[in-house]
Amino acid sequence: MKVAVVGATGLVGQVMIKLLEERNFPLNELIPVASEKSVGKKISFKGEEVVVQSVQSAIDLKPEIALFSAGGETSLAYAEKFAAAGTTVIDNSSAWRMDPTKKLIVPEVNAGELTKEDKIIANPNCSTIQMVLALAPIHKKYGIDRIVISTYQSITGTGVKALEQLKNEQSGKSGDMAYAYQIHENCIPQCDVFMENDYTKEEMKLVNEPKKIMGDDSLKITATAVRVPVMGGHAESINLSLKNSFEVAEIKELLSKTKGIVVKDNPANAEYPMPLYSKDKDEVFVGRIRRDESQENGLNLWIVADNLRKGAATNTIQIAEYLVEKGLV
Repeated sequence: MKVAVVGATGLVGQVMIKLLEERNFPLNELIPVASEKSVGKKISFKGEEVVVQSVQSAIDLKPEIALFSAGGETSLAYAEKFAAAGTTVIDNSSAWRMDPTKKLIVPEVNAGELTKEDKIIANPNCSTIQMVLALAPIHKKYGIDRIVISTYQSITGTGVKALEQLKNEQSGKSGDMAYAYQIHENCIPQCDVFMENDYTKEEMKLVNEPKKIMGDDSLKITATAVRVPVMGGHAESINLSLKNSFEVAEIKELLSKTKGIVVKDNPANAEYPMPLYSKDKDEVFVGRIRRDESQENGLNLWIVADNLRKGAATNTIQIAEYLVEKGLV
């Protein structure tokens, strides 16, 4: 099996390649793809040097699967060309997520929707993935009426330029800015551009994507997304209004039995999820699980995950693994 990774030299692309090796994905040829300036460079995979290809060269090689993480413009320009050549595309950008003809997949939640006819499959936003993995079982059992989201998002979600900005600021150097403001010793309440309703694009992803993944347009959702000077891992404070009564112990048990979730919740010993502990892990960590005493059937959760892994690369490769397992490619 041939697998192309489009955006192979970017932060997420590098993690995808690392995970293909770690998880022993059943491929016999890796096709790393990047922009023209990177074509001809070599990357390491399973102890061998593999040459970076151009997009067109990769299309001509007709891989069974193409994993995209090169931004929305690249996805819009080339995903359909790969699909026309018979390749199944799993796209990590926002390009296809809300397209009604494309599936938006978190494997533990809705992989069962996938068929052989799905040639372009959308990977959700990083913050959406970790949240939906925790909320889907709660919604199924108790029903969710309203979700209030506050995110604390790592600069790795922005990319290499943001990492360089933070490092420059920490060492007192000047350099290119990924953000409009200093990020060192600061929090910026803006992730992505502002929309006409004064929400950011990131916040509207958090509003819209869970409805599609969980198949419920009636969900009432509001979000505030904040960029924080953390090198890896997104954290989220989630407040839920449930439709039915619950016991906190039941919620903890439900989540602890959910595939891909690790419950870390022991306030007496100051045990709770933090980005520091989620780094380089594939699980979603949930803690600070407690009743919201200000409303009937209210629940608070704190959800943390490595945004480059489960929030991006891991979820993408889990989709690919499902396709192979079910004979859909």
